[in-house]
Amino acid sequence: MRAIAAVFRGVGRPIELTSWPRPDPVGGEILVEVVACTLCGSDLHSIHGRRPTPTPSVLGHEILGRIAAFGPEAGRDDAAGRPMAAGERVTWAVVASCGACLPCRRGLPQKCESGFKYGHEPLRPGRELSGGLADHCLLVPGTAIFRIPDGLSDAAACPASCATATVAAALEAAGPIEGRSVLVVGAGMLGVTAAAWSRVLGAADVIVCDPSDERLAAAAAFGATRTAAPSGLAEAVAAATGGRGVDVVVELSGSPEAIEDALPLLGVGATLVLVGSVFPTRPISVVPERIVRGCVTVRGVHNYAPRHLQDALQFLARSPQYPFDSLVSSWRPLSEIDAVVGSDLAKRSLRVGIRPEIPGGPAAAS
Repeated sequence: MRAIAAVFRGVGRPIELTSWPRPDPVGGEILVEVVACTLCGSDLHSIHGRRPTPTPSVLGHEILGRIAAFGPEAGRDDAAGRPMAAGERVTWAVVASCGACLPCRRGLPQKCESGFKYGHEPLRPGRELSGGLADHCLLVPGTAIFRIPDGLSDAAACPASCATATVAAALEAAGPIEGRSVLVVGAGMLGVTAAAWSRVLGAADVIVCDPSDERLAAAAAFGATRTAAPSGLAEAVAAATGGRGVDVVVELSGSPEAIEDALPLLGVGATLVLVGSVFPTRPISVVPERIVRGCVTVRGVHNYAPRHLQDALQFLARSPQYPFDSLVSSWRPLSEIDAVVGSDLAKRSLRVGIRPEIPGGPAAAS
C-alpha cells in the first residue's frame, strides 16, 4: 500500500502530491491515518515566503488522526494515562521531545534540543510522513498523544494541537484571569479562542482589537465584551477600565505597530504576553521606564507543553456554548491543496480544513 502527502518545495512552486510505500511502524513509532488537517496561519506564512521553513517538506501541524498501527515498543496509553487502541481519534503535541535535555528539564519541551516538529521537518528517507497534509503521519517516540473526547467534532478538535493549545499556554503565562480586564490583539483563530477562554475563566472585560469588522463580529460571538478597530482601541480600553489600563494583553497579531499601540494601555502590574511574533518584523520601540514604573511583566510564548494540549481538549469539550466547529469555514480535499492556499478562501477564513481522500473515509465537504 502507498501513502500520499502534499510536498512543499519552495515559494512559488506547486505543492505536489507524492506517494511512498506506507510504512510499518517500528520501535516506539505509531502510524496514524490522517482524518483532517486545518491550515494554520503559519502554514500560509511559510507557503507565501513570510517565514523560513525547510524544503522540501510536508506542512500541516493542526492534525486529527486515527491510530492505524502501533510499533512493537510503542506505549498503549495516551499522555493522560488513558488506554489507546487502533481506530481511535487522537491528536498530538506539535513537538516530540526527548525529556532529558536542559529545556525539557526546565519545563519547555517545545524547545527540546533534539525535538521533532510535525509539519516543520525537512523531507528525508523514513520520515516523509511528518506533516498533516497527507493521508498518514508517522509519530516518533517522545510524542505526547491524546485521545479526542467523545462528542467533540472533527472541526472543533482539529485546531487544538496548535491554536487552542497555544492559547492555553498564553493564558497560563498571563497569570490569574478572574475579575481582570483582558485585551486580545488580533481576532484570528487564536484571538477568538482567547476571548472565549478568558470569559470562561471569569474575566471582567474582554476587549478584542482587529482591523476586520468580520473578525470582530466573530470575537463578539465568542465572548468579547467590547471590540475595537486599532483606531478606537485606546478609547475602548479607557471606557472599560476607567482609564487605569488593562490587566492583561495577549498579543496575537505579531504586528510591531499593534505591540507599540498596546504598550501604553497596560495598567499598573499588568502582564503583556507576546505570541504572534513568529515571523521577521522590524524592531519595536519600547520606553523602558514605562515597563519599570508600571511594574509590567512581559512574557513570550511559543508553541506549548503537552499539558496545554490536554487543557485545550478539555476546554473545548466543556464549552459547548461556543460553536468552535463553525470556525472551520470550509473543507477541501487534499488534491486541491495547491489551489486552496492561494485562494481568497484561505486569506479570509479563520480556518480551512483539508481532508485526504481515504477510501471509505469521510468525504470533503463545503
